Amino acid sequence: MSRLLWLIAALVAGLHWYGTRGPSPGDPRTGAARGDITLLSAQWCGYCHALRADLERMDVPFRELDVEDRGAGTAAYDALNGRAIPILVVGQDVVRGYDPDRARELILAAGHRLAAN
Repeated sequence: MSRLLWLIAALVAGLHWYGTRGPSPGDPRTGAARGDITLLSAQWCGYCHALRADLERMDVPFRELDVEDRGAGTAAYDALNGRAIPILVVGQDVVRGYDPDRARELILAAGHRLAAN
């Protein structure tokens, strides 16, 4: 019985550590202000090109990370448990895939003024 209690205690401690260790260093949300925008993309991705064009038309500042560069882009993709692209990060919010309506909604909620189209 004491081994079982010890095993349960170790499991609970491990789960507590996992839940409190904080965000991954590559996570673009780490230290991000409410209006910071990051686009995770790849050069060959058509939906990434479309989202990039949408952001440029909105005339909002954003940073773009290539998920295939084996540096910051790959680290960000891994930190967000990426499974597909594009991934748009607005402050602490994440939009997976090409969803221009949700992107626009979050960008407006973050306080950006969009260019008139």
